[in-house]
Amino acid sequence: MQTNLASWARDTDLGKEADAILRRCVHCGFCTATCPTYQVLGDELDSPRGRIYLIKQVLEGAEPTQSTQQHLDRCLTCRNCETTCPSGVQYGHLVDIGRKIVEERVPRSWADKTKRALLRKTMLSPLFAPAMRLGQAMRGMLPEALKRKVPERRDPGVLPQVAGHARQVLMLAGCVQPAMMPTIDAATIRVLDAVGIGARIAPGAGCCGAASFHLDAQDEALAQMRANVDAWWPLLQDGKVEAIVMNASGCGAMVKEYAHHLRHDPAYAEKAADIVALVKDVAEIVAPHAAQLRARLPAGTRAAFHPPCTLQHWQGLRPLAEQLLADLGFALQPFADKHLCCGSAGAYSVLNPEIALELRDRKLGAIAAGGPDVILSANIGCIGHLQSGTDTPVRHWIEVVDEQLRQPAGQRGA
Repeated sequence: MQTNLASWARDTDLGKEADAILRRCVHCGFCTATCPTYQVLGDELDSPRGRIYLIKQVLEGAEPTQSTQQHLDRCLTCRNCETTCPSGVQYGHLVDIGRKIVEERVPRSWADKTKRALLRKTMLSPLFAPAMRLGQAMRGMLPEALKRKVPERRDPGVLPQVAGHARQVLMLAGCVQPAMMPTIDAATIRVLDAVGIGARIAPGAGCCGAASFHLDAQDEALAQMRANVDAWWPLLQDGKVEAIVMNASGCGAMVKEYAHHLRHDPAYAEKAADIVALVKDVAEIVAPHAAQLRARLPAGTRAAFHPPCTLQHWQGLRPLAEQLLADLGFALQPFADKHLCCGSAGAYSVLNPEIALELRDRKLGAIAAGGPDVILSANIGCIGHLQSGTDTPVRHWIEVVDEQLRQPAGQRGA
């Protein structure tokens, strides 16, 4: 694609990056076939190709409008288009640039700005955990729309003492997962303990930055990234920590991009690159130990695995995760359109509920055809979103493995 960037963009870092990405696009349209919003809305401007043209026009001097902003907002940032693209267009980075530039030039309505700020601040607030516990305690009395957003609380159980393991890894505390689904972190610690790995959360590490980054606060997100680097860096210096383990694929995808986001920061660029090299999804850590765990697990649990977009398109880990689950004895049920987004996408399901619910229901309809006993996933957002539309249990796969490991031997089945 030929470009002619406006003078204000031509010599900037963002302009140069965007220009390089735009020039790789041959506007073939393959991306439209795998774009969830295009499939739902049928509007070219709600496809990757359409959004690329919109961003190109703005960078070439056209004045963005609220319509431009809306089309960029509607993108789920699932990056399915990147998996499909034969030219290697880094659409995710381009849409980040486009959103930032448009956000600076197009004022949002008071209602829209307030909603996005409240979402961001609520998820990051220290009051989120007690509010969630209160909501879970009163869940039966909540309106149905709100009830869908509040998962049932489950006991995380007793944690093992893991300091004695020769192998040690760090975990990210995150922002909403410890309050909404504490069983995921607890299960991760116990499963890793079962294969001789000690996992602990680094003091001072918090939200990965994704919530702020995708809710119009990119500078705030960069500060959160730097805070995590500062928390992890001293613990990595002695070489005793071999990895930073992510059990929420959305967080893992964001942290694996720290080197990109901090590349122009002389104080953090090198540290971020070193940290990214140590970031692993929990499936990557467990996979080499599948045979060891398999001997303690039942066989044949009928399960559907929904690979989050941040796992399969951002990180390319769908094959590894599915093979791991098969190696652990799960009878994975195939279903159509596994590559498509479920509609969760962080805060997307709150900001664009109609699109999100249609994508959710399409996904659940496809999964239901296989009649699974449980739906497995690898990201808290997808788990909560899917569970809101089905009575079939939706769990993080590490939780189910942990529960099966803790069952008495006589109850594990064949």
